[in-house]
Amino acid sequence: HEDNDTLESYNRAVFKFNYQVDKYVLKPIAEGYRDITSESVRERVNSDLLNTKEPLFAINNILQGNFKASGISVGRFIINTTLGLGGAFDVAKGWGFPRETQTFDDTLAQWNVPDGPFVVLPFIGPSTPRAATSLVLAMATDPVYWATRNDANVRDKINYTYTAVEAIALRERTLDLLNELERGSVDYYSTMRSAYLQNRKNKGGGNAENDAQSYDFDFGVEDEDEAFN
Repeated sequence: HEDNDTLESYNRAVFKFNYQVDKYVLKPIAEGYRDITSESVRERVNSDLLNTKEPLFAINNILQGNFKASGISVGRFIINTTLGLGGAFDVAKGWGFPRETQTFDDTLAQWNVPDGPFVVLPFIGPSTPRAATSLVLAMATDPVYWATRNDANVRDKINYTYTAVEAIALRERTLDLLNELERGSVDYYSTMRSAYLQNRKNKGGGNAENDAQSYDFDFGVEDEDEAFN
């Protein structure tokens, strides 16, 4: 724990703040979203959100030297955006083009950038310096932002709406998992830290070696560690 959580006092304070925001704002909205939508509708929303990430997957595959996978990501984006109704349906997968998911975090890991200590960020949650850097890079290269940047009014409305929908959809996907984690935890903070670090270790994040507890969850989303962001 000393090796993995050198900022524990700060982390616990921010975790408590995030927990209150989630408890009184984000979680109720996510529960309401689940109540008023069907599973099919939520699947279409999740598929559409993932489709907007395809250009980022393409960029990261190029940065890792995987040009074939990058081409697949570009092809998937074109096919699903047009024939898949904006990405609501994964037509490309049925045509033999599987999703080649690679994030800036994966790229930095490939480049042997150290993960750094565990840190909890306000509103964002569990992270590490490398994960936080990858998040900033993803925001700076976000296709939705660049597609709307020339019109300030449209840009702000679309980007704020997109961010809100993405946050609500992600929180809905993790409702059952996080409820179960909280119910089974003596110390919810320690459980979340252990789960996050173990998941990063499984994905190549690699700074969970000394953590006492081990968790390996299938979050039911394409990019598992995004569940803890």
